[in-house]
Amino acid sequence: MHTNQPQSNVSLVNVTKHYRLRNSIRVVLDQVSFEFPRGRNIAVLGLNGAGKSTLIRLIAGSEEPTSGRIIRHVHVSWPLGFSGGFAGSMTGKENVRFVARIYGRDVAQVEDFVRAFADIGEHYFMPVRTYSSGMRARLAFGLSMAIDFECYLVDEILAVGDAVFRKRCEEMFATKLQKSDILMVAHNPNLLRKYCDSAAILMDGRLRYFPDLEEGIETYASLIRERQAAAKLST
Repeated sequence: MHTNQPQSNVSLVNVTKHYRLRNSIRVVLDQVSFEFPRGRNIAVLGLNGAGKSTLIRLIAGSEEPTSGRIIRHVHVSWPLGFSGGFAGSMTGKENVRFVARIYGRDVAQVEDFVRAFADIGEHYFMPVRTYSSGMRARLAFGLSMAIDFECYLVDEILAVGDAVFRKRCEEMFATKLQKSDILMVAHNPNLLRKYCDSAAILMDGRLRYFPDLEEGIETYASLIRERQAAAKLST
């Protein structure tokens, strides 16, 4: 690693994130300061409802923390396959051109890549609101791959589409990872082992980092067993 490169991709500085519910407050992050180290591919683990997807959205900037700061030291992607940012009244083509201009990329090159990769035919020229969820995901993943980032955020998206499209996604993603890092939310240990080399577990509003992926996976598996045992005792 070159000395002039940042030592972390993303820094959380005293970050709190909570949601006000009807009769309570749900805390996702509780005054967390944490460094996501550069040069590592990190599996983001946590029990259902821990807030893993919220954490990814916070890092992406699609949600704001309740308090604290999130510092992105490198170019960080939006969550791969995230289609919530598409303007439904605009066509796929118009959305792609708009994003390419925002990121200062060659519009024609991005458009050619996305149209070929997403492979949604004439729907590319139709309003995104007319798309199925699968077509939205294909367009979003293609757009994610058309723009180079130094850190990619992944939230289960590699499971999208049919077998042929999944294979295309995996091959393209593997190419991107030769030069970039990832933060990946996934529940399949085999998928995590394929792409990640370390782990961060989100639990009770805190993040705990495991430089060794297997230790992180085993700790996560223990948490699942503890929850299952507690559920049996309560029945």
